[in-house]
Amino acid sequence: MDAFYAAIEQRDNPHLRNKPIIVGGDPEQRGVVATCSYQAREYGIHSAMPCALAKRKCPQALFIRPRFHVYKAVSQQIQQVFSHFTDLIEPLSLDEAYLDVSQQTLKLGSGSLMAKDIKQRIKRETALTASAGISYNKLLAKIASDRDKPDGLCYISAKEGPEFVKSLRVREFFGVGPATEEKMHALGIYTGADLLNWTLPELQPVFGKAAEFYFNAARGIDTRVVEAERVRKSVSTEDTFVRDIAAPEQMLTILEQQSETVIRDCARIGVVGKTITLKVKFSDFTQVTRSISCATYLTESREIMTLLPQLLQQALVKDLPVRLLGVGVSNLSASEDHAHRQQIPLL
Repeated sequence: MDAFYAAIEQRDNPHLRNKPIIVGGDPEQRGVVATCSYQAREYGIHSAMPCALAKRKCPQALFIRPRFHVYKAVSQQIQQVFSHFTDLIEPLSLDEAYLDVSQQTLKLGSGSLMAKDIKQRIKRETALTASAGISYNKLLAKIASDRDKPDGLCYISAKEGPEFVKSLRVREFFGVGPATEEKMHALGIYTGADLLNWTLPELQPVFGKAAEFYFNAARGIDTRVVEAERVRKSVSTEDTFVRDIAAPEQMLTILEQQSETVIRDCARIGVVGKTITLKVKFSDFTQVTRSISCATYLTESREIMTLLPQLLQQALVKDLPVRLLGVGVSNLSASEDHAHRQQIPLL
């Protein structure tokens, strides 16, 4: 879907249309941007950006608190549209999914025709626009869906795929975040064409198990299948320290940073949770977890941080320094996570 949360707010409130709006937390606190309208994106604002920074970039932006119950209801409408075309649906978030329509092309037409029909039905039933990417694997279908936003439709054929991948920046490849991108740049790998020059044995010492995926992706190959009924159960992050730490104050500083990361990740994939879990691993490699559930969904890192001191106190059951800390959010608000097949991601 296109700027999903923001588009719903503009649909439901005519006074917000054609204005820079930001759906997210409080810009005076530690809130993050869940999404923003295309008018706000012109100022360089994007999902997971701290709201305080977004306000500095666009002081006239209107900040809207998320209405997740509304977004979930609209998401269910969209899922119903998908179900008219295929049962093989892999939700990635409230507003994004892969559809495998390879078994439907004989009776429903090509993937492009089905994508056009899906977009029209979504517009008719929700008054929202969607962008679609169609290709022979998930990697290229996802990239295609981002090529012509908003209200776009892009098709990459099996013949075009290998050549198309050469021009991609490595950050556009599935699974390449800032840390992996930095590793690739250090090796002189900036594009798919650069990656194509590396053999699998050369990539494996640097990227481990992911090396095979990157090796194949550079050739336009992605063997992942659409996983129907895939459910994301939690969002978490953890850090293993070079040196063990013993001071609770230092631990809380690290946990605050991790809380911000978790909230940004939740915003990026469109989920919220009610349960916080703290993970502590001691210097002797024993591990303790402590959890607490809240009455309302957590949307800001400060909400997590009000509870973490209590959890940390409960978790420090040994008089030993700590080698790993982690924070996770579960009890999520929706059931989403995240051969040549026609695969359509709708965003």
